[in-house]
Amino acid sequence: MIGKLKGTIDEIGEDYVLVDVHGVGYVAYCGARTLSALGGAGEAVILFIETIVREDMIRLYGFTSAAEREWFKLLQSVQGVGSKVALAVVGTLSAGDLANAVALQDKAMVARAPGVGPKVAQRIVAELKDRAPAFSGAGSEEAFGLKRDIGGGTATAPVADAVSALTNLGYGREQAASAVAAALKEAGEGAASAQLIRLGLKALARDH
Repeated sequence: MIGKLKGTIDEIGEDYVLVDVHGVGYVAYCGARTLSALGGAGEAVILFIETIVREDMIRLYGFTSAAEREWFKLLQSVQGVGSKVALAVVGTLSAGDLANAVALQDKAMVARAPGVGPKVAQRIVAELKDRAPAFSGAGSEEAFGLKRDIGGGTATAPVADAVSALTNLGYGREQAASAVAAALKEAGEGAASAQLIRLGLKALARDH
């Protein structure tokens, strides 16, 4: 089984890359994000590979990180999700975006992937809720708990309003939730949304 390829790019197609490894060409099927991150022909490349063997074929799928490969495998454990749909999802969303979408139960984010309808997106976030890889850089336990509350609709109105306000200012949902979690810890449970927004912006400014 091939788990990794290190070589030079020979050719890039619409949905694959041909990697030359010491004179042997390997065709690895990749998502849009992976293909766009690769260089041109003749450039060095390292791909993490998932090998799928079936009766009528052996196919290699390539990823720029081990985390993306893990998501690709995990997605296929969801009912109705095969390699094509899984590749479309990881080709649209980064590993961090996927972790965020699952934690927040954000099926709309998953449905951005081509060929993924609302029902499949709902199954993905629901079935992977307790099995998804841990957040990368998601912050403290308080921040993670807050993200889960927001996704489940159990966060208080001031908290939800503050996160919404920060995302409207252009911050990612994960960033916004982490900032509001820090603000909530500083201001206390009864803090109004305006105070949470102000303290959240300070926390974001400190992080940059």
